[in-house]
Amino acid sequence: MTARKTKYLALAALVRKRAGWKRAKKTVVFTNGIFDLLHRGHVEYLAKAKEQGDILIVGLNSDASTRRLKGPTRPLNKLTDRAAVLAALEAVDYIVSFGQDTPLRLITAIKPDILVKGAQYKKSEIVGAAEVESWGGKVVRAKMRQGLSTTELIRKIIKAAQ
Repeated sequence: MTARKTKYLALAALVRKRAGWKRAKKTVVFTNGIFDLLHRGHVEYLAKAKEQGDILIVGLNSDASTRRLKGPTRPLNKLTDRAAVLAALEAVDYIVSFGQDTPLRLITAIKPDILVKGAQYKKSEIVGAAEVESWGGKVVRAKMRQGLSTTELIRKIIKAAQ
């Protein structure tokens, strides 16, 4: 098994690892997203998230969850492909997928020390923020690079193809 494959774990395996990280006083950071067409904005965002602690876990929306949130034409890349691309990034330590519309179940199971989301969200809009703060963790709103989004990239591709 390659190192990249070992980055993609089931929630139960991450919860077991989390106990060891806690004993070792490692800071666990969590973020989540669809990461459909990986671009510079994603890479910079994940690097910023990783800077917040020792272990970065990325919650990755399942294909069904992505369709519910983004519509029937998404995702463009299936879950296993999106996970493989994320796993190739140095900043990403572990990936766990989820089928719900929000990552709350993952957050409450993993209990990260730090929750990172884009600064475009108000703290009150960040799923899991109250829970993370309830166990003494913190919420970080990372500034995003303007003009870089998967939706914008898709628009540019469609316009170029016409």
